[in-house]
Amino acid sequence: MLQHCVYLHFKPEIQDSDWTSVMEQLASLRKEVEGLIDFQYGANLDYEQKSANYTAGFIATFVDRQAHLEYEAHPDHIKAGNRLVEMCVGGHHGILVFDLQSGPP
Repeated sequence: MLQHCVYLHFKPEIQDSDWTSVMEQLASLRKEVEGLIDFQYGANLDYEQKSANYTAGFIATFVDRQAHLEYEAHPDHIKAGNRLVEMCVGGHHGILVFDLQSGPP
């Protein structure tokens, strides 16, 4: 499995309802992208006080890299992703991404 982990540093004026609506758009792609098996998102609780700038994040879980590529190319993902870039401090610089292979490749 591939876990696509995305952390977002939102501009101060961004409201919870703004970013959660984008998250719901991305989550709805579970119905569109066959290999997208899970999508979870939430606010950063920063218990260890190491990531205060990152307001929220999400983890999309795919069966493999091919499913991730299909997700990346989907027009709804592109639209939502562009909106997230607009919402983040420094545009794409306010987005941190980790793609983790979990389990056997």
